Amino acid sequence: MNNILLIIKREYLTRVKKKSFIILTILVPLLMMGMWAGIFWAAMSGIDQKDISVIDESGYFVNKIANNEMYSFEYIDSNLDEAKKAFPDSKKDALVYIPADIMENPKSVRIFAQSGVPLELKSKVEGSIEREIENIKLTEAGITRSVLEDAKLNVSSETISLKDGNEKKSSSTAATIIGFACAFLIYISVFIYGAQVMRGVMEEKTSRIVEVIISSVKPFQLMIGKIVGVALVGLTQFTLWIVLTLGLFTVAGQLVGSKLQDMPDVNAMQSANLPPEVAAQMQQSQPDFTSDMLPDIVNAAGTLPITTIIVSFLFYFLGGYLLYSSLFGAVGSAVDGETDTQQFILPITIPIIAAFVIAQFVMRDPNGPLAFWASMVPFTSPIIMMVRIPFGVPIWQIALSITLLVGGFVFTTWLAARIYRVGILMYGKKVTWKELSKWVFYKG
Repeated sequence: MNNILLIIKREYLTRVKKKSFIILTILVPLLMMGMWAGIFWAAMSGIDQKDISVIDESGYFVNKIANNEMYSFEYIDSNLDEAKKAFPDSKKDALVYIPADIMENPKSVRIFAQSGVPLELKSKVEGSIEREIENIKLTEAGITRSVLEDAKLNVSSETISLKDGNEKKSSSTAATIIGFACAFLIYISVFIYGAQVMRGVMEEKTSRIVEVIISSVKPFQLMIGKIVGVALVGLTQFTLWIVLTLGLFTVAGQLVGSKLQDMPDVNAMQSANLPPEVAAQMQQSQPDFTSDMLPDIVNAAGTLPITTIIVSFLFYFLGGYLLYSSLFGAVGSAVDGETDTQQFILPITIPIIAAFVIAQFVMRDPNGPLAFWASMVPFTSPIIMMVRIPFGVPIWQIALSITLLVGGFVFTTWLAARIYRVGILMYGKKVTWKELSKWVFYKG
């Protein structure tokens, strides 16, 4: 046991003292902050307005396509052939052509541009024309747009869980986001830190340092010590990332909040070119973030089993990592270089990739048969169960999943140790699957 603890200490201290660990730990939160700051700066700095020429042969849509901060529409009195000839020298960004028979042939609108037509421009033109055609047809039927707008209501439902006859509020949105985030972190950590175990074993093997180490410790102790040491490095790095990210976003949130208070009302600016009744409806439908959305987010998070989620995340993070990293370590001991790992890595990574794909379907039906069985299989349970837990999972299912995961880890560790004890001292030989199977049952 003392030997394993010494190996864990060596692996942990060696890695956390590396400049790459320190730089990466600090750099990741800063990059996240920089990415969001860049998005915010781009949104605040605005976009150059594009000038669009419009030929409306029908006469129905003159001044009906409203200008906004991105596009300015100028209606010209010209035929299409002349406009296309003059377009390259007009310094206009696009030319919209609306034919005279638009009412009978709504798919005849054409948009010309020097290069590709932006999807947003296409959607705006189509939406404006569709809306005006609706207005014309509603007017012919004796219905005004304001009546139609008044008939529209935003329906919001409240989700409530009934358990043992007790009502408890729930949030499907919050459960989906938290579950997916936890599953994604486990998915990434298995690849990052599992690969670190594999590379660490390969480095010690190729440099022949392992020959000195195993003269004092057993190969199994060396493998377990390396796996647990890297796991502690991963937990340390994740903890620091979370603390630093929360700190940076807290400070940035205060700065952005004060900046937004000094800005003009964006909704009022965007609705300036809209009809009065539509502008009023738009203003009513836009919630204020600080007064409406923020309390909703806090309340939604409060409906989740936070303690269960945190404890389960720590366990499944470690369990999933330990299960896969033992196999990564076995691969590292069996090969002599990175190029030889490909044939062995693919079968190991397929289950974890499949689990992440299955998670997309599990979020739609977290209590279905696929969700249940995938959360029981040790190779997929770390990801699938973390997707399910925010929606509420019976304790017996979590206990069974944990038991099977522990059993899976014990089995993969035994299997990896059988390969490790032979492969760690094997040099200059191309290993095959048949050779690995012999190592598993080798006695000695």
